[in-house]
Amino acid sequence: MIVRNIEAELRRFFQSQEKKALLVTGARQVGKTYIIEALGRQAFSSFVRINFIESKQARSLFEGAEDSDALLLRLSALAEEELIPGQTLIFLDEVQECKEIVTAIKFLVEEGSYRYILSGSLLGVDLKDIRSVPVGYMDVLEMYPLDLAEFAQANGVAPRVLDALRESFETKTPVDPVIHEKMMELFRLYLIVGGMPAAVQRYLETKNIREVVREQQSILTLYKRDIAKYDPENKLYLEDIFDLIPSELNAKNKRFILKDLHDNFKFDRFRNSFLWLKDAGVALPTYSVKDPVSPLLLTKTANLFKLFLSDVGLLSAMYMDGIQLKILNREQDINFGSVYENAAAQELKAHGFDLYYFNSKKQGEVDFLVERTGQVLPLEIKSGKDYTKHAALNNLLENPAYAIPEAYVFHNGNVSVNGKITYYPIYLMMFLEHPQLPDDLIYAPDFSALQ
Repeated sequence: MIVRNIEAELRRFFQSQEKKALLVTGARQVGKTYIIEALGRQAFSSFVRINFIESKQARSLFEGAEDSDALLLRLSALAEEELIPGQTLIFLDEVQECKEIVTAIKFLVEEGSYRYILSGSLLGVDLKDIRSVPVGYMDVLEMYPLDLAEFAQANGVAPRVLDALRESFETKTPVDPVIHEKMMELFRLYLIVGGMPAAVQRYLETKNIREVVREQQSILTLYKRDIAKYDPENKLYLEDIFDLIPSELNAKNKRFILKDLHDNFKFDRFRNSFLWLKDAGVALPTYSVKDPVSPLLLTKTANLFKLFLSDVGLLSAMYMDGIQLKILNREQDINFGSVYENAAAQELKAHGFDLYYFNSKKQGEVDFLVERTGQVLPLEIKSGKDYTKHAALNNLLENPAYAIPEAYVFHNGNVSVNGKITYYPIYLMMFLEHPQLPDDLIYAPDFSALQ
């Protein structure tokens, strides 16, 4: 089984005694059902799965049910296994097909006989009502394609190697040259395979890139079927936008240009389409900000953005010029900037960062800005040899009005430091995270003197 970062959160939920349900969301094919079922069966002696797409009866399960007794009666009738109080985990899968679950889950959680975990695919559906369950009844986790660290583990990179790489990131010291070359090879493979579990599994089983691309094309076909299903009259121009992502990323400034869709259409006509792709987990919009100061949200420009795909492997599969072989051969005559930046956006999003970039006619463009430990951190992603040339980044760091303490450049070389700028190998992005609080943060001061 491919190890996923979300496993720790799932196990924590299974072991918890809180009266809460858990909703796991994410785009299609990111592995939600598989990981929930695998870990759920390990954690509970009784496991019941009800799929609201596969079962027509399930879709009307909660219609008209007035209380928890009626709900549990229907659940027990539909379940294929015995429901054992205190020992059964009930997995409600594809809950986007059952809007009544919003009301029902409150009754079920309050009744307390069983534990509940829910899963919903974001593509083509609206989970806003389900997400709006009052705090106290349900927590929400979002699942993403495999990030770089998960991909490395799936390909057999040992924990001690990952520990050494993390130390290099934290201490800003060079990676062992042999390990560096192998990790760059792994990163190039990630650009092709990406993080969709089915594609990763196919690679692990066959080592055949052609088989991987077939798997990716199947996922893309599924996405387009959902687009057609939920946009039958093409009112939102979803497929046009989706198909344009690779070419727009290959453009000089990588920004999404609406005239490529239709000369006479304005952003307002397409706003819902972009929001749909974002909310579905298919695309990752990265918004321009006017000033690189915290909080970045306040200077965000809503109609000026880059649009990355949620998975870099799917992006590579959408290119029809044999980019996979060119990446493996390290060909110098093509621009790998788009796939490098897509991998970076995917990694940042999986690590909980909001995505922004900076662009100014006077100062230039910086690939990404993120907020970390209360500071703005500029990031440049370089796929070529001239990774020390970054005039826009220099301008930001030299501007006293911004007071930016440091910046990172991720590239193909090893670790080095020059003033405020740290140059990291691109694969070390796997360690760019928000600081984590310890599992137990106990603070118990003595207030007896006040009594």
